Amino acid sequence: MTNLLHIDSSITGEHSISRRLTARAAAAWRAAHPEGTVTYRDLGADPLPHFDAVSNAARSVPPEQHTPEQAAAWRLITELVEEVKAADTILLGLPLYNFGPPSTVKAWVDHLIVPGLTIDAETRQGLLGGRDFIVVTSRGGGYGEGTPRAGWDHAQSWIPHGVSLTGLEPRFVTAELTMAKVNPAMADLLPLAEASQAEAERAIDALWTPVAA
Repeated sequence: MTNLLHIDSSITGEHSISRRLTARAAAAWRAAHPEGTVTYRDLGADPLPHFDAVSNAARSVPPEQHTPEQAAAWRLITELVEEVKAADTILLGLPLYNFGPPSTVKAWVDHLIVPGLTIDAETRQGLLGGRDFIVVTSRGGGYGEGTPRAGWDHAQSWIPHGVSLTGLEPRFVTAELTMAKVNPAMADLLPLAEASQAEAERAIDALWTPVAA
């Protein structure tokens, strides 16, 4: 049976564009996989702890030697890894905050870097490859080539490197200029914002649509 791991990370609730788009993508996945199951994790509402000294030690100390704190950290690590391993498709909502990813997404990735579980301890090959990893990004401004802030989106540029050790390879759907609807200074960019969101919706609707022969 196929399984979708759907992860949201926005902190803006019902106002979130990334949540709106991942919900659309999840609905499209369900329509294409009516027998499939969905696992949902909300990093915005239920953030993961930062990867710390205890978490780091839990990866290198044998489980039978774990302190209670290390044992708790290891349970979380293995829970997150098993969620990914159980999924055929991973859907991640990735808003841009202060030119980078939400810290909760960084924490999620940090917990997935586990030699022996997600990385072959001898060959260093990633063990999570072969899964479809869809990252739905949203950004309030414009960061494309030729714009004043081209190259300032350090969320989309970071995550392929962040997960690379595990073998995951993201593909992206992006909506930008999302602040145009609420920022009067961006009012003249509203048509471009609407076009960007419409293109993102079209890309989502085509994700699991069979290609005609």
